[in-house]
Amino acid sequence: MINNVVLVGRLTKDPELNETANGIAFCKFTLAVDRPYKNDGKTADFIPIITWRVQAENCGKYLKKGSLAGVEGSIEINTYEANDGTKRYSFQINANRVKFLSTKSNNDDEYEEKPQQAEQTLPNKKKFDDHLTLLETDDLPF
Repeated sequence: MINNVVLVGRLTKDPELNETANGIAFCKFTLAVDRPYKNDGKTADFIPIITWRVQAENCGKYLKKGSLAGVEGSIEINTYEANDGTKRYSFQINANRVKFLSTKSNNDDEYEEKPQQAEQTLPNKKKFDDHLTLLETDDLPF
C-alpha cells in the first residue's frame, strides 16, 4: 500500500511543541498549501501536520508563522464520536521529513526564500587521486 504525501506551504501560525506523558516530543502546525487552480482569487488548503522526537524539537525551534516548509509524510485519519453521537473524522499528516525552505530576514515578521547554492563548474575532465577521472555527462556513452 502507498500512503505518501509531499506538500510545500507556509505555516499559518507558530508551531506548538509539546511532550507526551512518556516524554516524547511532538510538534503540531498547520501548513497553508495553494491549490493548483483558483476560483475568484487565491485558494489554499490548511493542512494539519504533526512531527515527532528530534524533528519536532527542530520544527518548534526553527519554524515560525509564515515560514516556507516542505513536508513529506503520510495521511493519518482518526475517527471519534461527537457529543451528539455521530461519527466524525479528522485527519493530519504524520511528517517523516520536514525541509525548512525559508530563513528569517532582518525584519522579524518577514521570511525570505533561501538563496540557491551556486553550483561548482568543473572542467571537462579533472584528475582526482591519480586514478579517478571525473567526466562531464556529455562524455558518457549513455
